[in-house]
Amino acid sequence: MSYPRCQIVIMKLNLLARLRRDEGELIARFGTARLVKKLSGKIELIGGSADDRIAAKEWASLFLHEARV
Repeated sequence: MSYPRCQIVIMKLNLLARLRRDEGELIARFGTARLVKKLSGKIELIGGSADDRIAAKEWASLFLHEARV
């Protein structure tokens, strides 16, 4: 016997978990700055001080030629 209400709740929870996971994959960390690859393929630099961002841009220019930070 199935429980349709329970299945709906589980499906909604799965959707919420998937949306929360959109943080993406951590590529590298520079102090408090994080270089993250999103599920859409976009690469973002999140947080950090000016020095952290400079270090991340320098690293990306050496190792991630296709990325635009």
